[in-house]
Amino acid sequence: MEIERIIDLFSYTIPSLITGLIAYYFFREHTKNEDGRRRFLLKKDMQVKALPLRLQAYERMTIFLERISPSKILLRISPKSSNKESYELLLIQTIEQEFEHNLSQQIYVSDKCWSIIATAKNATIQLIRKASLLEKTNSADKLREVILTEMMERRAPSDVALAFIKDEVSAIW
Repeated sequence: MEIERIIDLFSYTIPSLITGLIAYYFFREHTKNEDGRRRFLLKKDMQVKALPLRLQAYERMTIFLERISPSKILLRISPKSSNKESYELLLIQTIEQEFEHNLSQQIYVSDKCWSIIATAKNATIQLIRKASLLEKTNSADKLREVILTEMMERRAPSDVALAFIKDEVSAIW
């Protein structure tokens, strides 16, 4: 009689355990799927809100690169004296100020894009410094002339960065 009772107990307990395990498995999977769905919806909502900010950052960086383009910065900033060193310093300070003004935009663009923008800025400063070191450059007006001549012979460093920004923005769409 004891064995029959134990068998009856197992016959009621085993189906209950199996049902409980299946319910636990389905509940766990359902919870995991719901959590994933919530994360997806949150990420999607954040992307919708962040897209205008990212595009604005790309616009600002495009303006920055256009403003530091050697041919445009030379037209916008004229020398205050004939001293080439003071003009060189003025140009470099202007580029640095423009860059510092846009530092916060790096959180909205990719690391590679930011690196290319910083490289373009540094290359432009380097171009100005090299032109200033030439022996034929003896005045601020001559410095402008040398830099403009250099720009006729090769592309501005900011052009490469602008092309990269255009590619990166077209990849967003």
